[in-house]
Amino acid sequence: MLKTVILIGGPQKGTRFRPLSFEVPKPLFPVAGVAMLQHHIEACAKVPHMKEILLIGFYQPNEELNRFLSNVQQELKISVRYLQEYVALGTGGGIYHFRDQILSGGPEAFFVMNADVCSEFPLSEMLGFQKEHGDTHSFVILGTTANRKQSMNYGCIVENQQTNEVLHYVEKPSTFVSDIINCGIYLFTPEIFQHIGTVFQKNQQDMLLEEQTNGWQRAEVIRLEQDIFTALAGQGKLYVYKTDHFWSQIKSAGSAIYASRLYLNQYHKTHPERLARNEEGGVKIIGNHSLCAHCSLNCRVMILPVLKCVLFLGNVYIHPTANIDPTAVLGPNVSIGTGVTIGAGVRVRESIILHGATLQDHSCVLNSIVGWDSTIGRWARVEGTPSDPNPNDPYAKIDSETLFRDGKLTPSITILGCNVNIPSEVIILNSIVLPHKDLNRSFKNQIIL
Repeated sequence: MLKTVILIGGPQKGTRFRPLSFEVPKPLFPVAGVAMLQHHIEACAKVPHMKEILLIGFYQPNEELNRFLSNVQQELKISVRYLQEYVALGTGGGIYHFRDQILSGGPEAFFVMNADVCSEFPLSEMLGFQKEHGDTHSFVILGTTANRKQSMNYGCIVENQQTNEVLHYVEKPSTFVSDIINCGIYLFTPEIFQHIGTVFQKNQQDMLLEEQTNGWQRAEVIRLEQDIFTALAGQGKLYVYKTDHFWSQIKSAGSAIYASRLYLNQYHKTHPERLARNEEGGVKIIGNHSLCAHCSLNCRVMILPVLKCVLFLGNVYIHPTANIDPTAVLGPNVSIGTGVTIGAGVRVRESIILHGATLQDHSCVLNSIVGWDSTIGRWARVEGTPSDPNPNDPYAKIDSETLFRDGKLTPSITILGCNVNIPSEVIILNSIVLPHKDLNRSFKNQIIL
């Protein structure tokens, strides 16, 4: 029997995701049409003998999170629960605090993964890798290859090339250590809690020596990467499974668009019904509303005759409730949320359009995220600068750019917060617009407060 723990953080985290995280917890932000977390949960639900998925974080339970949990349990027929930390306890402290919940039922192993990663989630392969190494008490880190410069932004792993044992682990080193990086996805056995417990007791003793009044509370703050992996490396307990499949972090809004592209491309294998397709006699749109009349696969889709002329270029996700004019051109890498209205002649590319937004006639949206219930006027242009990895380097990862560079706003994607109104015939370029703003002119390279 297996379990999964997903570390979702809390409201003090994910500040680089603002202003989008003002409206929705970052793990619930829609990437490729579904919540960021749902990609993790769907991958876990496919693993045989997976009994339960636990979310650990320090978000206050809210209606949106409860609704998500209810919907995903009903859809995937697996138990998903949220365990709230009383304070941020770190990547190791959270699972140690809730160790009784994780170990209830006697799982032989459990996965731990960060919510802000985008991956193909080779979980079954990690299980097979652990069994191949013959030691059922070993722990596995998912790793991938990065280029020499970017590797220093991640946890770096030095491995024994014959056995894949982790010989040395350094979190974000100041000089080059290894091009194998930590993907934030782990496979543990219950024995991991003995190692975390040792660190906890050491922290307690250190705090008592310092005579801290809140010593026991701080002792529970434990980091898997620095406190556990660094100590386990070289002891024959920790192994790395390297994947060649896609992987990326989702730290900023710009990386959400890149992650959306990766997931939309994966949908061809995992969820082809989620992709809108150009097709003679009607465009197939996702939904569980009616059976396709001319599909030999008997897939569940909805045929919307009003959309029969919409041109899709590349991978596009459209929610069934969206209303799209037949003359619009969408794609590649476009995700259209619930209740979105797109007018005549609109062009959308490399963008995420969130719930209730309206794109009026002949507007253009490129490399942008349009917030909930926002409106873009006729002939307006909203455009950003993509923050993609170097396409000429197969090992390049997306850079987590700082907001400012040399005293200026770093050119990145354009983000419109919720309820932003863009008037007709203006241009918004490389800008971040906070929620509830009515603009009256064009802006370039600005944060509009």
